[in-house]
Amino acid sequence: MAELEIHHEHGHEEDPYGRNIGIMASVLAVLLAITTILSHRAHTEGVLLKTDANDKWSYYQASRIKYHNLELGEDLMDALPSRTPEAEKILSRYMRDKEKYTKASDKIQEEAKHLEAETAMLERRALRYDFGEGLLEIGLILTSLYFISKSKMFPAVGMIASLAGVVAAITGFFL
Repeated sequence: MAELEIHHEHGHEEDPYGRNIGIMASVLAVLLAITTILSHRAHTEGVLLKTDANDKWSYYQASRIKYHNLELGEDLMDALPSRTPEAEKILSRYMRDKEKYTKASDKIQEEAKHLEAETAMLERRALRYDFGEGLLEIGLILTSLYFISKSKMFPAVGMIASLAGVVAAITGFFL
């Protein structure tokens, strides 16, 4: 049986610094993946909340249209030369309905504004995650350049960019 002989090219001596850089790049890749997931989730949640806010504003508009229709009905009743008892009943019902729509629309408007504020906060959080993600990507790429150039400057600058990215992403938690 023939033995398989593997020939190694010269220049593949042991590089303990390179092994540490490889581990550091792996850790950066994990941090990048986590930050990317956080960013995507924040963006998705922001879109969903914005949709809810838009729905609330549509509901608010519908409530205000109903209110204005009641005002139109009152104006038409007031334009009549004489009021009948039935007209008085209708006007009193219009007044009750106007109060109901005013209260409902105020509540809906408050909810919509709250959802918009929450959406703005999530967008700021997602922006921090995006910024952190970008810096982590830069750090990972710069760190990986060590394997091409063997220059220790690249991992050092990559680590600085990565630390800035981690700090940026962490600040997203506190918004």
